[in-house]
Amino acid sequence: MTRIVVTRPVPEEALAMLRPRAEVVVGPADPPLPTAEEMRAMARDADILYSLPGSRVDAEVIAAAPKLRMIATLATGYDSIDIAAARARGIPVTYAPGILDETTADGAFGLLMAAARRFGEAERYLRAGRFRGWTPFMFLGQDVNHATLGIVGMGRVGRQVARRAKGFEMRVLYYDERRNDQAERDLGISYASLDRLLAESDFVSLHVPLMPTTRHLIDAAALRKMKRTAVLVNTSRGPVVDERALAEALRDGVIAAAGLDVFEREPEVEPLLLQLENVVLLPHVASASAPTRTRMAVRAAENILAFMDGKPLLDPVP
Repeated sequence: MTRIVVTRPVPEEALAMLRPRAEVVVGPADPPLPTAEEMRAMARDADILYSLPGSRVDAEVIAAAPKLRMIATLATGYDSIDIAAARARGIPVTYAPGILDETTADGAFGLLMAAARRFGEAERYLRAGRFRGWTPFMFLGQDVNHATLGIVGMGRVGRQVARRAKGFEMRVLYYDERRNDQAERDLGISYASLDRLLAESDFVSLHVPLMPTTRHLIDAAALRKMKRTAVLVNTSRGPVVDERALAEALRDGVIAAAGLDVFEREPEVEPLLLQLENVVLLPHVASASAPTRTRMAVRAAENILAFMDGKPLLDPVP
């Protein structure tokens, strides 16, 4: 019988699709994430590996799984999987693009608002019992309406963030390796070089995949090009930002604030960031709505069933 190993628990709707067709083994629910040794042990007898973000499927994991015939992830990104090693073995890999776009855009905009208006600081102040009454100078933040938003990466999530910005009558600039004429026409946004975007934007929101060209795309030099009043938001991948450089920039007033949902060495967070008030920190929850997470899990199961039935894969990694 086909053995499907799911590295962490997923919504039951997805597991119910697989159980009638295979032996389904589900990894432990509680953090910490599986170690490299634990991942190799889980994969050892797997025919199909159903992986989650943070469960690294590297070349050693793939080499330790002689029966492995397919890898599916419920994520929209696949940087945790060694695609080259899988292809060398002829193992197809699927992912789940397009499902979390709207929800992640909501999360990105929520982070932008919280950082701009200092909501995190204000809530901590109130919970600490320090609120003694209203004053006109308490937690003054920045207006989002009519400000300039710079979107780095005009993919599916970037487009949804641009749509939300229009509701706030924001001027939207975007940077991408490839210019998106259709998005410019549909959304009324303007293309800019990365340097110009950083210099002119009041808010910068990152929506690029993690690749060699995007690792530390936002480093100390990039941060110095931003306005001192600027806010940086990252809901893409942690290593896109040099986390230590960002922490120092926030500490030193190089930029005003940040909102982060992802981290460079996740789940570890740069210690200096934890000491700062002018950053909103979330534990990778930008796509965390119950309907979206269920659709992600089901899509991975659908890809697995298509593979088992000998049908074309719905979402093969390009």
